[in-house]
Amino acid sequence: MQVQGTSALVVGGAGGLGEATVRRLRAAGAEVVVADLADDKGKALEEELGIRYVRADATDEDDVRNAIDHADSLAPLRISVDTHGGPASGGRLIGRDGEPLDLAGFRRTIDIYLTGVFNVLRLAAAAIARHEPLDADGGRGVVVNTASIAAYEGQIGQLPYAAAKGGVAAMTLVAARDLSPLGIRVVTIAPGTFLTPAYGKAGDQLEAYWGPQIPHPRRMGRSAEYAALVQHVCENDYLNGEVIRLDGALRFPPK
Repeated sequence: MQVQGTSALVVGGAGGLGEATVRRLRAAGAEVVVADLADDKGKALEEELGIRYVRADATDEDDVRNAIDHADSLAPLRISVDTHGGPASGGRLIGRDGEPLDLAGFRRTIDIYLTGVFNVLRLAAAAIARHEPLDADGGRGVVVNTASIAAYEGQIGQLPYAAAKGGVAAMTLVAARDLSPLGIRVVTIAPGTFLTPAYGKAGDQLEAYWGPQIPHPRRMGRSAEYAALVQHVCENDYLNGEVIRLDGALRFPPK
């Protein structure tokens, strides 16, 4: 599928991975809508790149529908990329005080990192399905989700986050099988440790800690590398129903 001439929705597009994806898809010729809650950054990207910013919570149906409508008003929606984040609870399953891990925090993390992804997936797929196929194979578009290698080797203290990201990974093949007859592909990217602006001044310390643990290259990932993979997924029609680790061969230790 050619990116040029399509409309792309990037949920969480004002964040590190999302912003890089917005820039990449815009440079490739897509009309892009950023759906996020970071108003200042979203509006700055709107002015700089000529894209559209829509305030939206990934877990809110009306918000996501509104963002999709904005995207479809620019060009047929063919690409949906979800990179949204939010607060995640953590801690040991049984704390040092003998108390169990907080249930409310677990539910909140699942809501943000799993239910939110499902919400975007279902609504974006329904919108993509309404458009005519692009080619003789019947392809209509692609949905790209974001998991994490924590889905496979979650560390101690990461149980809610690992459970949510594991759920995103597990949805991939099932969703692809469900949507493939409609010409919609579903692919999930599972990043390892990525250095994004969200870390601020702590970025150098994280690079020094994680870099030596990554087999190759011995550094944290860069947002542009995630964005490059998103574009490749869009353009490579044979990628479908797959979770792609993007981690430099890193495997998280227990803690």
